[in-house]
Amino acid sequence: MPVEIARVLPADVAAFFKTGEREALKTLYDFNVVWHEQTHAIAAKDRERVVGAARVRIAASLAHIEAVVVLPEERRRGIGRRILDNAAELANYYNCHKMSVLVPHESAAQRFFERCDYHQEAVLPQHTFKLDIAVLRKFLL
Repeated sequence: MPVEIARVLPADVAAFFKTGEREALKTLYDFNVVWHEQTHAIAAKDRERVVGAARVRIAASLAHIEAVVVLPEERRRGIGRRILDNAAELANYYNCHKMSVLVPHESAAQRFFERCDYHQEAVLPQHTFKLDIAVLRKFLL
C-alpha cells in the first residue's frame, strides 16, 4: 500500500512528534539530547485587558523570543522592555545562558531589541519573506 502524504493540523501530529522527536534529535546531533522544550506566555495587562504579550520557547538552556506584541496605542511606555525583562527572569530560572530573537534586518524591531541589550549575531540573507533577517542575542549569565 503506498504512503499518502497529506497536509494536517499541527494537533494531528503532536503525538507523533512527542514519541519520535527524541530519537530524531539524537540522529540529528549525533548524541543523546535531553531537550525538555517548553513554551511560555507572558502578558502585560491593564486591568483585564491584555495590552502586550510574548511567547518564549525554552530548550537546551536557550531561550528564544518567538513573538512580542504591544498594542500600538500602548507603545513607547516601556511595556515591551518590561515583557522582555520578565522573559529574561523566566529564562534565568531555567538556567538559560542566552536569549535569541529573529527580526527583519535594520528594522525598528532590531533597534528596539538593541536598546534592550540584544546584539546582532548574524544576518540571514533573504531568509523570511525574501527579507534579510537579523539574529539577535542577549547573554544572561
